Amino acid sequence: MSSEPLTIALVGNPNTGKSTIFNALTGLRQKIANYPGITVERKAGTTIIGGVLHKVIDLPGAYSLNYKKLDEKIAYETLVGTYEHEEVPDLVLIIVDSSNLDRNLYLASQVMDLNLPVLIVLNMSDVASQKGISVNAEAISKTMKVPAISISAKDKGGIEELKKAIEAHDLSAPDPLLWKPDSSLQESMDLIIKEWIEPHTNIPKRAQHIEALRLISEGEFIGAFYEFEEVETGKKTITKARGLIEQEGGNPMALEVLKRYDFVGEATSGAAIQGDNGKKSITDSIDAVVTHKVAGPAIFALILLFMFQAIFSWATPFMDMIDLLFVEGGNWVANTLPDGMLNDLLVDGVIAGLGGVVIFLPQILFLFFFIYVLEGTGYMARAAFVMDGFMTKVGLHGRSVVPLMSGFACAIPGIMATRTIENWRDRIITIMVLPFMACSARLPVYALLIAAFVPSTTILGVFTLQGVTFFGLYIFGIVMAVLAAAIMKKIFPSGQQTPFIMELPEYKMPKWSVVFQNTIERGKIFITEAGKIIVAISIVLWFAASFPHVNPESYEPCHPDSETCESIESYQLRHSFAGKFGKIIEPTIEPLGFDWKIGIGLLTSFAAREVMVGTLNTIYSIEEEDGENATLKEKLINDINPETGERVYSLATALSLMIFFALAMQCMSTIAIVRRETNSWKWPTAMFVYMSVLAYVCSLITFQIASNL
Repeated sequence: MSSEPLTIALVGNPNTGKSTIFNALTGLRQKIANYPGITVERKAGTTIIGGVLHKVIDLPGAYSLNYKKLDEKIAYETLVGTYEHEEVPDLVLIIVDSSNLDRNLYLASQVMDLNLPVLIVLNMSDVASQKGISVNAEAISKTMKVPAISISAKDKGGIEELKKAIEAHDLSAPDPLLWKPDSSLQESMDLIIKEWIEPHTNIPKRAQHIEALRLISEGEFIGAFYEFEEVETGKKTITKARGLIEQEGGNPMALEVLKRYDFVGEATSGAAIQGDNGKKSITDSIDAVVTHKVAGPAIFALILLFMFQAIFSWATPFMDMIDLLFVEGGNWVANTLPDGMLNDLLVDGVIAGLGGVVIFLPQILFLFFFIYVLEGTGYMARAAFVMDGFMTKVGLHGRSVVPLMSGFACAIPGIMATRTIENWRDRIITIMVLPFMACSARLPVYALLIAAFVPSTTILGVFTLQGVTFFGLYIFGIVMAVLAAAIMKKIFPSGQQTPFIMELPEYKMPKWSVVFQNTIERGKIFITEAGKIIVAISIVLWFAASFPHVNPESYEPCHPDSETCESIESYQLRHSFAGKFGKIIEPTIEPLGFDWKIGIGLLTSFAAREVMVGTLNTIYSIEEEDGENATLKEKLINDINPETGERVYSLATALSLMIFFALAMQCMSTIAIVRRETNSWKWPTAMFVYMSVLAYVCSLITFQIASNL
């Protein structure tokens, strides 16, 4: 092997242990981010083999180089050498599931046609042994004329064997077309290369065969990644080439596939021996229950219930610790630095804003821990399979289930989890409806308003009206998400439908080091990507709520014409830019039953929904004349409009405000994550507009009906 640093690419079908090998090779020397301009995840890292530091790229999983999805297209372009954001690999590790050789080696035969040095890694040898399959790597290597090694990536020894095989590789590339296409297919390829690819495209010579085969199979230029001219000439050439195959009685779409599988079958016929152990596998026994049409959904619901409860209960102590840490940290900074603008900015802007992000970190870590455990065991594929029927009927996808359920904790990790949805249309619909799920940030607002304005009437001797109202808000969010998805299904063009095809992998114990490493990596991504955006916007909000400074001489604690008094902080807030904005928007929100104070709360709650309670607490921090401090609940109940003499809050106002909170997009972190995940401001803008309009209309209807009952 060359002593020069190499770029080593990992390719393979999904669920072949490719990510496990990548993590084992790179350890902590890896970086996960999106490819520039798109939302396909890029994993890159380094590994040291024989004292040489090599770059390792984990390309998106693919079943074939005849790409149908964006991630498969990136893998194809990288191997071809035309993807501008990735280097052409010096060595390709083709990761193969040893228990499913025929299907996996089909992709290997395609990669081998690209004239790149390859090493076939027959992974999951332990799973193959459990199935009674004996694999002879040397025999496969001899037939396919490339190095091959059999390992189990779960074993440390297997990774060491892989490193030795990489070090021993001579970097020679196999000859293309070892699978020997027949004369009609060869003649068709030559025709397309000569009359179309060479004169009209810039495809590298070593990739011309594989692109000619793709065009023969597809019959047109669907998804072409390269620029070309004279489209009609190209179409006529493809038609002519396909005609050559049809003249010989062949099928242009299937001929390459059949020939490749003949080659793969020859390679595995003597190299993979299926023993007859006569036993039903553990996976088959578990699947008989887990994927049952009745038991399957019930088991899935129980697992989600456990996961949902655990995220809430297990994360709470850590969230309290983080909250305390930031509160104490803010107090320390406030007491250490001299009074002034810098002190206020750091404490009320930066620290408060950052704390608002970091406090959700435990929920995110727990959520992704469960997701990776479910993925690692092989259950996640079953969950999507079980729920696909219902989700398809409402315009979603089987893979939408877990992201939507995670939205009950926080929309941000839920939106990040939509990366598991392959089809872009299904993914964007899931993202657009996910904020309807009642996240934990809404809970303080719901709890305050229900406690203050909904009577605790007993229902059926067991429940209370307050409890039923609380539960009803959760159901309301689910119903609105389903309705919105059904409408979007009709609005968004369907394009190419992606059938729900998913391999059900063997059940296995997850590799815990990978689970923890990936969970931590997700936490780092959340903090670094969302944190910097929310801190920046928090600083802007701090300025809006703090300036301009009022003249202390103009401050009158108690208005002479009113019995109501206010603190200097409340007076300052009311005359700040944010306060003035609240007065400006008051005519707009007045039909909903809201006054300017609620308007300020709606404004500040855009930073985070729970900020609404803190804002109201500040606004209503008015000392009673007798010196007693009333609770916020009591202040809301007793608040009187000085101009009308009527109560500001009523049951109708509370219901209207809760409906508004249930529907409105009031979370800039969610906006930031949607921007990041869609790589566009179009979708977060559309989400903000349609949810805000919907919230306004529904709140208006609620208030008008409730106030006239």
